[in-house]
Amino acid sequence: MYIYFTDYFKISPEALDKYGAFNISLVSDLPLFIDPFLLFNSKKDEYQTLHEEIINYLKFLKKKSTTMEIDKGALKAWYSFKEVKQNWFGFSIGGNSGSGLGPGFAKALNENLSKIFKGFGEEEITKGSHLEKLCLIREGVGKDSISDFATNLIKGFLLEYTEEFTKKNVPEELTDEFRVQKAKFNYQTESWEEGKFVLPKHQNDFVLLTPKDLLTKDDTWINKTDLINDFDRIPDSVPDEQLRFQINNYFESQLANEPDEEPTKEETKKAAYSTLQEFPELIDFFIKYKEANGARAENLSSQKVKFSQEVYIENVRNFVNKLQRTEFYELPEENSFIEAKKKIRALKKFIESNDGYRLFYDNTGKAVKKESDLQLLFQLACHDSIFDINREPNNGRGPVDFTFSFGKKDKTLVEFKLASNTQLKRNLLKQVEIYQEANDTEMAFKVIIFFSEKEHARVKRILMEAELMEKQNIILIDGRNDNKPSASKA
Repeated sequence: MYIYFTDYFKISPEALDKYGAFNISLVSDLPLFIDPFLLFNSKKDEYQTLHEEIINYLKFLKKKSTTMEIDKGALKAWYSFKEVKQNWFGFSIGGNSGSGLGPGFAKALNENLSKIFKGFGEEEITKGSHLEKLCLIREGVGKDSISDFATNLIKGFLLEYTEEFTKKNVPEELTDEFRVQKAKFNYQTESWEEGKFVLPKHQNDFVLLTPKDLLTKDDTWINKTDLINDFDRIPDSVPDEQLRFQINNYFESQLANEPDEEPTKEETKKAAYSTLQEFPELIDFFIKYKEANGARAENLSSQKVKFSQEVYIENVRNFVNKLQRTEFYELPEENSFIEAKKKIRALKKFIESNDGYRLFYDNTGKAVKKESDLQLLFQLACHDSIFDINREPNNGRGPVDFTFSFGKKDKTLVEFKLASNTQLKRNLLKQVEIYQEANDTEMAFKVIIFFSEKEHARVKRILMEAELMEKQNIILIDGRNDNKPSASKA
């Protein structure tokens, strides 16, 4: 079964690993991101140069944002970018097509450069300038936007990096020469130029490789969550006593609570955002702290990439190889509901009675704790079945994990949930029923996976309270690793 880059292009995983590139899936995006801080903090001159190129482009935008009225044409030409879907990273579900950086991001970036961060590129507190700074206090602009923007600005490097590997390792019949838009920015003409590159060809499009040491998972090192969560510590790092007093006084005034009343988390968050708008120099002190702890960024990112490689690639590959020996991939004989039930039962048996549970754990025994990761694992394992399996189709009433269908009229919905989900009871009672109505089907399964006896007990209690214990369309899967046969007996 073809899932990964090395499968499709007949490359040994060892050769790709030696080159330093991540073995991407060509079935679905993986939840990894380019973190521009890893460029800034790298000891590699090439990476530091790339970071300087990102900052130079932002300086160009800053100059334009302060010297001329930005019209729609300029926003589209200089600020808006399509997602670089060919690297197969990001939030896209069941494929690799994301939304990209549209008008919302373009306007936010322009406003931040011209109003809040007028001193961008001329920082005195931090060691350098950072792209992430422009997105720290703007709602709706997060890690995906930062990563997409950084990826677009270093796309020329990624194209050359992939071309070098392709010419040496990929069979010529699996490559093509592509004209790629926005490969390099020309500062004389103030426009993006295209380039020609020999690259791997997949479904009439090219594929991009990315070095593993540029990737992270969950969030970039300089991120909005840490800024807000650690906000109360930031003013203490301001050396100017008068300024420090003004900042703390303003922050307290924004809370506007009674003296003996504790502010809520949401009130504290709003007060922090307001204070950052009033005293944007605070962000520099936060970034200075992040710069000082840059070694941790590299270590954490390396661990996250290692976890991703173990779980999304090695575990899935082993899982699929052994699952192929079961009835899971057999051709269907009946309707989608019966066949979906067969597939889920086959998965349950394989996970509980064989060593399929290993799919959910890395080499240290750490289990998957995100439903998006859980759903991705099943997407990768199930993609080559004979079903029309669409991950998380959204029909206006909300998303569902998978649909198994034989044509338009015979369709069954399947949701994979973690037993630890705090909204599990509400989901069991309401969610799939809404999706059934939206997808015009009466047939749906809810598959719940638990990783401890405590989680198992919680699920049973919820099912009892909801009077759902005996429902045939609710299936529990035991994903525990503490009650299975040892590896020597499995």
